[in-house]
Amino acid sequence: MQATRLGGHLPTLPALAGLFPGGGLRRGCVYTVPNSTLLLMALLAAPSREGAWCGVVSLPDFGIEAAAGLGIALDRTIQVPLPGERWLAVTAALVDVLPVVAVRPPLQARSADAARLAARLRQRGGVLLVAGPWAQCEAELTLEARDWEGLGPGHGALSGVCVTVVAAAGHGGGTTRKASVVFGGGEPHPSNDAAGFLRERAG
Repeated sequence: MQATRLGGHLPTLPALAGLFPGGGLRRGCVYTVPNSTLLLMALLAAPSREGAWCGVVSLPDFGIEAAAGLGIALDRTIQVPLPGERWLAVTAALVDVLPVVAVRPPLQARSADAARLAARLRQRGGVLLVAGPWAQCEAELTLEARDWEGLGPGHGALSGVCVTVVAAAGHGGGTTRKASVVFGGGEPHPSNDAAGFLRERAG
């Protein structure tokens, strides 16, 4: 367990860096990832590879093999898959000591609770990744399109999927950034080489 640091950004994988001003996840902020657990894992990967502890709350479908393949250090990942109605208290406790925490709220947090957690994030300099809606966020990241690779007409094997990741600024900012990213799963990749799993697609 470790205390978080104030200020700056948490790193992201190179394929995703262009989605964020400053090239990374801004400390003290909330990001929502409503439609892709794999994308949420990808956001955890770079901080974890650089030594950060990660928390994962209320995500029973968080696959440890996929996480390890993206470079997430499982020995520095705290998972609480089924916190029940205590999910918010568990999330707040982890935010106090971990640089980045991911959570799938089983129900929408009340505005007052969300505000208290946001204040905690700002004080600690952590990042919260929410797999679902949230009252206020720095940006919402979604998958807009998918294009499977490796399949021919009636034959072939999947070698990856190209997705368009869209980052829409929160707080009514109106700024939208996009990146074409390939998630590759057809060939084995070193567990410490997340860029092999997640690479920018030219053009």
